[in-house]
Amino acid sequence: MKDFEEKLERLEALSAAIKKPELKLEEALKFFEEGITLAKSMEKDIDKIEGKIQILMNNKVDTPEQPPELDLFSSVEG
Repeated sequence: MKDFEEKLERLEALSAAIKKPELKLEEALKFFEEGITLAKSMEKDIDKIEGKIQILMNNKVDTPEQPPELDLFSSVEG
């Protein structure tokens, strides 16, 4: 997770640098390209994390089954 946080910090730094009016166009383009690469990498990291969460959510835990609480929907008239 630390790697993700480091990527996020770098992306935030790039974003701040790009907003500076004195930044040359060539440098801004390099920063933008690096930012896009970071964002894509972070998106892959998030997809992996979501996959792990899905696996954990689908695994049954040895706890007694509880029926779903349906009374939340009983007052809704359709």
